[in-house]
Amino acid sequence: MEYLVQHLINGITLGAIYGLVAVGYTMVYGIIGMINFAHGEIFMIGSFLCLITFLVLGLAGVTWVPVAVLIALVVTMTLTPVYGWTLERIAYRPLRGAPRLAALITAIGMSIFLQNYVQLLQGARIKPMQPLIRGVLGQKLRSVGG
Repeated sequence: MEYLVQHLINGITLGAIYGLVAVGYTMVYGIIGMINFAHGEIFMIGSFLCLITFLVLGLAGVTWVPVAVLIALVVTMTLTPVYGWTLERIAYRPLRGAPRLAALITAIGMSIFLQNYVQLLQGARIKPMQPLIRGVLGQKLRSVGG
């Protein structure tokens, strides 16, 4: 039963993430009129900002989950738009009157740049996660999975 509940939570979370990305792409295309290939990278930066905020709060001793989630949301919702605004000011605004191909190439370039930016800041190594399922079932799953 625990396994089913964990899969339901994972599925709902992943579906919500896909929905947010799709809404973001739709809004950006509707407002700017171009596809922003760096939209996913801004979403990734927001995720890393939230993770880093949780880690800093844990080190600072904030362990009560509702307060930690609220602070992480406020920090993430404050800093992630700054990245998007900066990207629009530096990369897209100068190309407003340019042909569509120039904006498309710039969007791909910014996507690659942001991927490498995060890879340099966070490192390219694998970041393992602690097992969520403990006990006999968790041991069986780990032995089957790898």
